[in-house]
Amino acid sequence: MRIKKLSALFILFSAISCHPAQAAAPDGEKARLEKRMEAYQYMGAATHIPWYYLAAVDQYERNIRQAQRHSPKPEGIIAIQIPKEKWAGWFNPDPDDKNPLSILVFQGFGRDGNGDGKADPSDGADVLYSFADYLLQYGPDDENIRIALWNYYQRDKTVGIILNIAKLFKTYGRIDLQQKHFPLPVYARYSYRDTWGDRRGWGGRRIHEGTDIFAHYGTEVYSTCYGVVEMKGWNKYGGWRVGIRDINNTYHYYAHLNHFSKNIKIGDVVEPGQLIGTVGSSGYGPKGTAGKFPPHLHYGMYKDNGRTEWSFDPYPYLKRWERETKANKGKKG
Repeated sequence: MRIKKLSALFILFSAISCHPAQAAAPDGEKARLEKRMEAYQYMGAATHIPWYYLAAVDQYERNIRQAQRHSPKPEGIIAIQIPKEKWAGWFNPDPDDKNPLSILVFQGFGRDGNGDGKADPSDGADVLYSFADYLLQYGPDDENIRIALWNYYQRDKTVGIILNIAKLFKTYGRIDLQQKHFPLPVYARYSYRDTWGDRRGWGGRRIHEGTDIFAHYGTEVYSTCYGVVEMKGWNKYGGWRVGIRDINNTYHYYAHLNHFSKNIKIGDVVEPGQLIGTVGSSGYGPKGTAGKFPPHLHYGMYKDNGRTEWSFDPYPYLKRWERETKANKGKKG
């Protein structure tokens, strides 16, 4: 019944090009973002699944394919890839089945999203509708979507990342949230070099998973990105620290702080240039320990690929964001 009621909207949705072969045209990143946004909004209207949940799942899938070395990067507007066995149905004798009716019989995910009579796993319209229909089987409210996501991915961290991406998209009403900001005031006195991978001795043999930016006590520390605060508190290594996750599955880690911003708490949405704390020298001991090293911000970046998370060198990004932030300050000044 649901498919019949939505058939008119499918025809409207089919006007949006989601097929990889069509979407590969060199129309620029802005045009791609606009097409993606249109696709999410049309499908949200068709299924009553809030568009920002569909956008968040698609963004997450795009992220993990870019993070996994041996996984092909998404070519089309829609990046979601539903495994064959789920698409056709676990007991379907034809794993490449594109017939929506037989797929339905075998309880597969595959649906016809653009009214062409086929459920094609390489067609973005079909894939996006199929995933929306899966969510709709649980219900369009927040809690049921959370349950549906867990049953699909079977990983708490994945569900949390997707829900935080959805929160960001909902808050700002757009998906273009890639802007960045240097973590300190660009005209303050500070210094840093590439220290990622250096040896660290306190607390056992380990490597330095970040870049140290040396500055005076109390120097303001800003969020580098649009993100959601995942962690705030004390750690014997990092002292007072904050962790923020952006829409690219990247975790931004700020450690050795002296103070937190009064308005920052776990679950908050933050944006580039927003104050999150000040530079200090906390850490290397029990709660409250400070002064064991010169004041500085330890800034780290970690990537999640859907299975695990690892650190990577933030230095090149900091240099680029420093230049961009200075340029933007100059334009405003």
